[in-house]
Amino acid sequence: MSHFVSEFRNLKYVIRKSKRVLLFAHNRPDPDSVGATLALKEMLLAHGKETDIACYHPYPEYLQPIIGTPESFLHPDTIDIRTYDTIIAADSVDRGFHLFRDQISEDQITVVIDHHPDIEVKADISILDTGSSSASELIYDFFVSAEYVITPKIATLLLMGILFDTGNFQHPSTSAKTLEAGSDLIRKGARMKKIVETIFTNRNLSTLKVWGRALLKAKIIPENDMIVSALTEKDIEECGASSDEVNGAIPLLNSASHAKFAVLLVQKDADTIRASLRSNEEGNVDVARLAKQFGGGGHAMASGFEIKGRIIETEFGWQIA
Repeated sequence: MSHFVSEFRNLKYVIRKSKRVLLFAHNRPDPDSVGATLALKEMLLAHGKETDIACYHPYPEYLQPIIGTPESFLHPDTIDIRTYDTIIAADSVDRGFHLFRDQISEDQITVVIDHHPDIEVKADISILDTGSSSASELIYDFFVSAEYVITPKIATLLLMGILFDTGNFQHPSTSAKTLEAGSDLIRKGARMKKIVETIFTNRNLSTLKVWGRALLKAKIIPENDMIVSALTEKDIEECGASSDEVNGAIPLLNSASHAKFAVLLVQKDADTIRASLRSNEEGNVDVARLAKQFGGGGHAMASGFEIKGRIIETEFGWQIA
């Protein structure tokens, strides 16, 4: 039984009393944030609630084969937050939600649902569990506790989030409880084959090219056994790829023998560099602690941060300026 019995009961009550609900997906939303948020939206619509999704970045189009139809993510600056009874943020709530937290009035209910450590965003209902594999697993627990109907579409959305954050059930965050949730979602009609094909197996040539570019530019730092690579805007453009396609390169870097952890730097826009960090059990490196030094966060074995700057190519290789 979940140890969030009281919080789940309160959230079910709040949803029942709400008329308009705003959901929030974190910056540059990944399949877990998208899956958790869209599953909540499906449930809220089924219960007659007016529901919108806010996000500082657009809906990731590459997930459309799983979901079927593109979703509309509203930029927070374009909506009147005061018109909503309840605001729910799921997954990495300190990556975007915190930016307009102060705009929410005291008579609006706030809910945060997260599995990342060191979450400091305050809310009326906080469901925070670092022991869960993903926000989608926490949403699954809530739906089961509240006895909501999990349709095949909702099951697909939740399984998408769980599979992504567990690396197809391969990451250490996968527990027996996670596997039980996955099994139940498959029984309820989740499209596991389509999820795996879209996220893990079927790759565009552009994706393979940009992964190859990241591997080609990788360097081992002997002092700390770190493997690091960097991709400029030009690298991504020459490969005909999008920034979304870069994500799969970091597990490849982390699989290099003798490397304790991996860092992939990607030029996200003209003056912003996104760093993704991964470690393995044998390396015993807490990459979340490293990310936190640069204002980022995540888990001990998977984290990230953003810094201002540009990746510059020189005759001696690349550097950050």
